[in-house]
Amino acid sequence: MNTGCHPLSPLNTLTRRSACDDVIALVAREKRVPIRLIIHKSRCRPPTARARQLAMYLSHVVLGRSLTEIGGAFGRDRTTVSYACAVIEDMRDDPAFDEEVSALERRLEAAQAEGVADAH
Repeated sequence: MNTGCHPLSPLNTLTRRSACDDVIALVAREKRVPIRLIIHKSRCRPPTARARQLAMYLSHVVLGRSLTEIGGAFGRDRTTVSYACAVIEDMRDDPAFDEEVSALERRLEAAQAEGVADAH
């Protein structure tokens, strides 16, 4: 959707954020981190930063959003999103963490499938 606005305008930020809202809400709930901290401009404490990185990763992998779009939704640069994806991918070498991420991916994919089915 081209709004004709500057990429960092509030309208574009809200549009990009809404595309990632389900991911942000799921990660916030599962990691017990308030949504406001996940999308906060500061880095915050390590558990919050890790939850943010996970939400960015899932937005890219499951939703197929571009790094630029995800960066806009989180108020970050695309290179920050790229770094977050690399960090989470590296952490998936741990089988327990990999299973946790896989479970979140399955939940998001199921929610997407329900959304598509509801649209028809």
